[in-house]
Amino acid sequence: MRRRDFLKLGGAAVALPLVARRAAALDYPTRPVHILVGQAAGSASDIIARLIGQFLSERLGQQFIVEIRPGATGSIATEAVVRAAPDGYTLLLMNSQNTINAALLPDLPFDLVRDIAPIAIATRVALIMEVLPTFPAQTVPEFIAYAKAIPGNINFASGGVGGPQHVAGELFNYMAGVDLVHVPYHGSTPGIAALLAGDVQMMFDVTPTALPQVRAAKLHALAVTTSGRVDFLPDVPAMAEFLPGYEAFAWAAFGAPKGTPAAVIDILNKGINAAMLDPAVKARLVDLGGLIMPPNSPTSSPPIPKSGSRW
Repeated sequence: MRRRDFLKLGGAAVALPLVARRAAALDYPTRPVHILVGQAAGSASDIIARLIGQFLSERLGQQFIVEIRPGATGSIATEAVVRAAPDGYTLLLMNSQNTINAALLPDLPFDLVRDIAPIAIATRVALIMEVLPTFPAQTVPEFIAYAKAIPGNINFASGGVGGPQHVAGELFNYMAGVDLVHVPYHGSTPGIAALLAGDVQMMFDVTPTALPQVRAAKLHALAVTTSGRVDFLPDVPAMAEFLPGYEAFAWAAFGAPKGTPAAVIDILNKGINAAMLDPAVKARLVDLGGLIMPPNSPTSSPPIPKSGSRW
């Protein structure tokens, strides 16, 4: 064989995997897709993943299966996706917990920026400061006064150390000048259960899991963490009315292992954006207190700091 022909064959062999990946992307998906959620069953992340997963199943003709893998503040699910094949069949429901982890935990076994390819941001949600209807303080000023009278004796629940509920509570501690004790649980759902049982006295929780309890009058909303009042709880004050400058949000987005073909990312991005415009999905998320994000590209997904950076 002449050297020229040999080199041509060698070049073709190198190109074959790329051609195969492009061909596979054009047919995507040809089998079920798994969405990993690092929070508890019934959590806001679980609800959002299932809503959008169902829409994608109907749109793309394959099952999108939600897998709950809680633990290590969402890092177990994240690492599983980081180590998965970059073929679009293993996705991650990312949320603000991932951002916080990247900022506060320098020893993570992965780098979110390097190892996860963003797909699309789906929604943003406020948090609600809530207590039992029988709690002695039923307004934010009353709560602050009560907490100052018994420092270190009021416990607040969260969905895990470093999660948005925890950060919202510590921000309240700092800005209100109180000393609330943080009690972490493995997700919002067990945190809410602990609050309803009286094991803790207060919780900042995201609206998808907080609103049903507030609407059922099982919990009393003291404030929302937005800068202004929200349409779905018009009579509940914003925390900024009492603590100027206070604001806290959580968000949910989708990611895939780094190296996932751009064509697959594009298919998923278009599908998630379509879900956010679908009347049924939109109505359900709005009912849960979600702010629907406009169509966005992978590059406009939430900024994620490098491990150990400040935010």
